[in-house]
Amino acid sequence: MNRVTAGSSVPEPGWLSEGGRLRAGWRILAFFGLFALFAIAGQLAASVLPRNPLGWVSWLATAGSALVAGWIVLSHFDGRPLGALGFPWSRAAAVDFGRGLVLGGGLLGSAALLVFASGSARFVADGGTPGDYLAQLGVTLLYFGIAAAAEELLFRGYAFQALVEGIGTWPAILISSALFSWMHGQNPNITALAFGNIFLAGVLLALAYLRTRSLWYATAVHLGWNWVMASLLDFPVSGLVFDTPLYDAVEEGADWWTGGSFGPEAGAAGTIVLLAGIAWLLRTRRLRESPEMRALRPLVDARLGPEEP
Repeated sequence: MNRVTAGSSVPEPGWLSEGGRLRAGWRILAFFGLFALFAIAGQLAASVLPRNPLGWVSWLATAGSALVAGWIVLSHFDGRPLGALGFPWSRAAAVDFGRGLVLGGGLLGSAALLVFASGSARFVADGGTPGDYLAQLGVTLLYFGIAAAAEELLFRGYAFQALVEGIGTWPAILISSALFSWMHGQNPNITALAFGNIFLAGVLLALAYLRTRSLWYATAVHLGWNWVMASLLDFPVSGLVFDTPLYDAVEEGADWWTGGSFGPEAGAAGTIVLLAGIAWLLRTRRLRESPEMRALRPLVDARLGPEEP
């Protein structure tokens, strides 16, 4: 918006858009500034609590910091409620979550099927009891759920949504996916193919959000992939090992195919299913934003709707 004086106009300051709204870049900086403050406070609080092997408290602090920072910026600068960020409480959210679990778990299961069918992996017996097994499944489901929510809030949450609004869909997808891949650079046994596959996973998850505007859906896809990989199939997750009682998965094929000690995310079998998942998300007409989500007016608006993610 310009201020009109005596037949001339004075442009808005550079940090404001034509409508007098703070530009996307400044809003993203505000989000990360608040997130950093909350995350530091959360990690300091976590440091005085008893240690736990899975790092629950650290992931919970990260997720909470990103959620609160996103809520503050979304409310103050954009005039939207918290649910518009992608985590509304509604019946549609439960449907999105269930469908996301099926997609994420199904894709990872398909990669494992390719590996086992080619004779590149087998199961061997391991110690433990059925009770240990069920407890491990429950504990890791909750752990991977918190971790997935934290990563989705950081990489597909407010910053990503404002970036889409500011520079467009595909530039935002490529930038966020590159950062998502780079974040895993310190994981054990990472390879060039792992970097590429995690980039593809970032594209997959960004499309999962864009097709539904639901972080419930994207988080569930993320959770389903990791939980099936680590807990049901006993493969490493991005180089990290989670021991499932009763059986072990032993990889015997070439690392370029199975992913080796990094897990399926570093193998060509993983590449195949990630590309298939991306293609499905781009083409399917079965996914769209729910009426409840649309009513909340998410930042990623109708111009970037289901037919044109």
